[in-house]
Amino acid sequence: MSTVKHYLSLVKFSHTIFALPFALIGFMLSIHEGYHFSWKLFLLVLACMATARNSAMAFNRYIDRKFDALNPRTAIREIPAGIINPGNALFFIILNSALFVTSTYFINTICFYLSPVALFVILFYSYTKRFTPLCHLVLGVGLALAPIGAYLAVTGHFAWLPLLFSFTVFCWVSGFDIIYALQDESFDREHRLNSIPVLLGTKGALRFSEVLHVFSIVFVVTAGFYGHFNFLYWLGVAFFIGLIVYQHSIVKPNDLSRVNLAFGTTNGIASVVFATFTIISLFI
Repeated sequence: MSTVKHYLSLVKFSHTIFALPFALIGFMLSIHEGYHFSWKLFLLVLACMATARNSAMAFNRYIDRKFDALNPRTAIREIPAGIINPGNALFFIILNSALFVTSTYFINTICFYLSPVALFVILFYSYTKRFTPLCHLVLGVGLALAPIGAYLAVTGHFAWLPLLFSFTVFCWVSGFDIIYALQDESFDREHRLNSIPVLLGTKGALRFSEVLHVFSIVFVVTAGFYGHFNFLYWLGVAFFIGLIVYQHSIVKPNDLSRVNLAFGTTNGIASVVFATFTIISLFI
């Protein structure tokens, strides 16, 4: 049981709460459009979400293990702390990657054909800090695959509404990952790792994050008008926007003490509440 706990900690399983609610939105959009609900398909989509994220997070920990060992904030992570062997972590990554591709095979042809592309994007992110400060945007792309991917799983085709939610996720995740990266600005600069905080400094990074979050708000509002959602959706939007504003109000250039509150708790609540209101609004 302790081994399972260690692997769940390795992949920060609790952070699944960021993208999973948006995947559920994509899935339920297709049901709202008249497609048949299938428990088998629903479970396959959940399997894809879990295994893709396990692969990405474990790969990030595996690739960054030497940097994590040097950083006091991350030295306690499972691989540098010696709790999980690097070889076992690599096997975990390969297993989850194989399970992800296999799951897409049982969904439909387009998801199966696109699965290597999705896997490349989410794994490639782990290398990006080595050569570009736009690494946060690559992470945003990876999580933005959730709503459109879940929609594709049911319908087999693209549509603008789930894509608008994907654009929302892209800007939202990229923005809050910049806030999270503020904690390692000095370390990254010292070890020649790239990030928006390293490029622009703390104040500039926060402004860049704000711009991304403004675009996230624009996309979520556009989705509301485009999809002709009812008042429940707009309540969810109000809550989502309120928590975005709140996280920027508690993180200041001269006070980063509440970065984890802004990153984890605030965004997790925003995602769950927004998705709940959105899904309910589809069927009322």
